[in-house]
Amino acid sequence: MTTLKTAFCCAFILTITALSTAAPAAAAGRPGIAAICTQNGSMTSSGERFSPDKLTAAHRTLPFGTIVRVTNMRNGHTVVVRINDRGPFNKGRLIDVSPAAAKLLQFSGLTPVTLDVVTSKQ
Repeated sequence: MTTLKTAFCCAFILTITALSTAAPAAAAGRPGIAAICTQNGSMTSSGERFSPDKLTAAHRTLPFGTIVRVTNMRNGHTVVVRINDRGPFNKGRLIDVSPAAAKLLQFSGLTPVTLDVVTSKQ
């Protein structure tokens, strides 16, 4: 019985570990659509005030504090942002970036992008 409990505990821990690292791995290199976040002055899901001048972004599953390299597939421009919010809530979009990030990526509206996780905060 003790062996069965030990095996169950090990399997449980491995499953939790795999699930906690799956989000960053799933986001890496995956193409999708980026939009510009425009929530002036409101609070983000992480509890910090949204600032359009900071290099931040919203992602559905990446942990807050994760650093992500976003590449604009139309022009090759890249920017490194920190995930500090949840979203986008439009099903067809992968990430919402701050206006400062969009400016460095040189897009307005929507653009195809890829994401690469630089560091993951777990």
